[in-house]
Amino acid sequence: MAARRPPVLLGRTSEREALDRLLENVRGGQSAVLVIRGEAGVGKTALLHHCAQQASGFRVARIAGVESEMELPFAGLHQLCAPMLGRLSALPEPQQAALGVALGLSSGAAPDRFLVALAALSLLAEVGAERPLLCFVDDAQWLDAASGQVLGFVARRLLAESVAIVFAVRDPKDERELVGLPEMVLGGLPEKDARALLATVIPGRLDERVRDRLVAETRGNPLALLELPRALAATHLPGGFGLEGAYPLPGRIEESFLRRLESLPEEARLLLLVAAAEPVDDPLLVWRAAEQLGIGPSAAAADETEGLLAIGDRVMFRHPLVRSAVYRSAAVQERRAVHLALAEATDRAVDPDRRAWHLAAAAAGPDEQVALELERSASRAHARGGLAAAAAFLQRAVALTGDSARRADRALAAAEASLQAGVFDVARRLLATAEAGPLDELQRARLDLLRAEAAYSESRGSEAPALLLRAAKTLDPLDPKLARDTYLDAWSAALFAGRLASTGSLHHVSREALARPRPPGPQRPSDLLLHGFSLAFTDGRSAAAPVLERAARSFAGDDVTVEEVLRWGWLATAAAVMVWDYETCLAVATRGVRLARESGALAVLAVSVNVLAQAAALAGESAGAASLIAEANSVTEATGALVAPYGALVLAGLQGREAEAATLIDATIHDATAGGQGTAVQYARWARAVLLNGLGRYQEALAVAQEASDDTPELFVSVWALSELIEAAARSEDTTRARGALDRLAEATSAAETDWGLGIAARSRALLSEGETAERLYQEAIERLGRTRLRPELARAHLLHGEWLRREGRRVDAREQLRIAHEMLAGVGMDAFAERARRELQATGEKLRKRTVETRDELTPQERQIAGLARDGLSNPEIGARLFLSPRTVEWHLKKVFTKLRISSRMGLHDALASPDPEATRA
Repeated sequence: MAARRPPVLLGRTSEREALDRLLENVRGGQSAVLVIRGEAGVGKTALLHHCAQQASGFRVARIAGVESEMELPFAGLHQLCAPMLGRLSALPEPQQAALGVALGLSSGAAPDRFLVALAALSLLAEVGAERPLLCFVDDAQWLDAASGQVLGFVARRLLAESVAIVFAVRDPKDERELVGLPEMVLGGLPEKDARALLATVIPGRLDERVRDRLVAETRGNPLALLELPRALAATHLPGGFGLEGAYPLPGRIEESFLRRLESLPEEARLLLLVAAAEPVDDPLLVWRAAEQLGIGPSAAAADETEGLLAIGDRVMFRHPLVRSAVYRSAAVQERRAVHLALAEATDRAVDPDRRAWHLAAAAAGPDEQVALELERSASRAHARGGLAAAAAFLQRAVALTGDSARRADRALAAAEASLQAGVFDVARRLLATAEAGPLDELQRARLDLLRAEAAYSESRGSEAPALLLRAAKTLDPLDPKLARDTYLDAWSAALFAGRLASTGSLHHVSREALARPRPPGPQRPSDLLLHGFSLAFTDGRSAAAPVLERAARSFAGDDVTVEEVLRWGWLATAAAVMVWDYETCLAVATRGVRLARESGALAVLAVSVNVLAQAAALAGESAGAASLIAEANSVTEATGALVAPYGALVLAGLQGREAEAATLIDATIHDATAGGQGTAVQYARWARAVLLNGLGRYQEALAVAQEASDDTPELFVSVWALSELIEAAARSEDTTRARGALDRLAEATSAAETDWGLGIAARSRALLSEGETAERLYQEAIERLGRTRLRPELARAHLLHGEWLRREGRRVDAREQLRIAHEMLAGVGMDAFAERARRELQATGEKLRKRTVETRDELTPQERQIAGLARDGLSNPEIGARLFLSPRTVEWHLKKVFTKLRISSRMGLHDALASPDPEATRA
């Protein structure tokens, strides 16, 4: 057998130096990622070969994508990880299980693809801990979708693992997984190097005009310089030469291979086609299929194939363009015959999915039996978490279905799988296919629902509520339970969209849901949520409060399923806040985050952890809130979830660090407005009002609080903004506006008699009262808020009371309240309000130094988060699992934390960091 020659590498000095530096960095304990981009034949594989030669002391792993429509789930990942599975037991158990199911090593529930990605990251880190690991991914543009997603995730999370991943990807290519990673873009060779390379092919004298023309028209592409002259007749060389055709250079190179193929014996050409049609390069399978086609071993001889193919331990083409040239040039009947032979050569019991795919490629027309095989393959892929693979199998099944009704039903199933895989454009095309077929009422409703879910999943923007509402109305007479669930999803979508909903506003969805008859029998917690929210927007808070309270407590109890908590738990926290029930809000949010972490439901976690971060910030647990916000950022970065930074907005407004907060608020308003997420805009305006009140800029606070309070008045964020409006208006002596806001606030807080709501109401009334009435109201606010966890609100009550006492001339009494306020505000990190309290204390004649910045404030948000989790007893693997980092990266961050905090071990973290509320942060 002919061995494949190592790629010729001339020049590329700067590129080789860059790869050498990459290897040195990894030897020094850092990770590295590089994407080498360039057209076919430009020398990407040659650079990978050079890098491997320089990687002394490294463990080297190589995989390559293969141009094929086949979507076997995690095929590329299996190829990479299979030699490393001896270290699988070192991973945390959930990661072991997820990777085991994904790679077909064990059975179990379909794992979240991001949990699989985290497991792959941990496995590579474990292997890299033994000795540096260098992974090559050649032709990355042809990886199966699931593997591409995983490796893109891993590449973005590597930091301190002694692992390098070098991707080679063909341009132009519309792939998303590698966008934004460090790149090396390869062009053609410089003229000097191109001439030298050409001389290795045509060593004798060559007409200067011919040489110039070859170098110019190949644009220095090494493969073109090596291969094209070999395909030329000798008569073409003297006197000048021009490459024919206007097609791109890779097409010209393929043409040169095709010219060589034409001269091959029939058996050799057919063997090349068998190898080209089998994407996993299994030599035994290729030989079994070849035998069925009557092809003997002699067909693989080097002189028979002109060195274009070598079959040894692996099937290897001279270049990927040979594979594509062979396959594309073959007649349709030849390709079908080859795929049929490969299907018959594939063991049905060992590899039924590959067999089904080859049968599908062999089908000349609709074939129900093959379509059924593909459906079974889709089910197996789905069970392994290979959602993209399931979608691909079903999509092919659609194409092989002759019966129009069956075809439409399969198109719906394929669209649903595509949605789950996040491939929205494919899902839309499949929905259009389904829509063209005969659909019964339930299928039509399912189509509407999938189209709505696509809009909601892709953007959480302004279009989704109306689509979900239409789907719910269609489902009403067909499946009342599913219809109720869809109404609640429509309400969720409308909540994200807020005032930016194009149609299907919260009012509209609420009216439609309330107009539908309630299902018989006991109401589910989700039914209570829908009913309570709908009442709030139709009949008012007082009518809604008992139902919302019952709904929220149901989600905190034992009568709700895990699936319901994951789907609607975050909505139940909104119900709790609507009735001023902080404890239930915290309990449901804590439970939601715990379940999302345990199940690997990262899309849910992106929302749930934002809710828990808000709860921590409202309780004054700034360190815990910052940790949760960092986790939220990690989740949204890892998953691409389009969730606004609600937790960060709450914390930024309360902390009052103007530059930092203003940047976040402005960015949120811009992005959320563009994305149709109106409630995020309202949150950002409320946060700005809090910020400005803390800074004492009351006129500015008044304007923005008015905007936030007028935006969807029924929502709790609007009521929070009323509190800020009253304070700003009172300080601006705009009593008319303050009293109007107070009337609205009183109505909202009286609907549920809790210390949180009534404490805020008493504090707000005190701002507009005088004498003994004001004194009594301030004391009531302090007493009520003192019975809650809401230390920021309590501290602000002490601050306002102290400010009022000073203005009343009661300086001694004022100092007492202002000292309490300053100590509390500084303790919870509310810098702007603490500074306001300090200035008020100075005005009473008391001297107080500005608070110094603590050492822990030098930590980055991620370092603070890791330090807090380590202090709370989490191991490095546990911290890594929560933050989508490898344990080695966690260890690297902790070393930096120890240096900054001037401590030597985890034991010192207890004294160096303030202890957060465990219920808010250790969910």
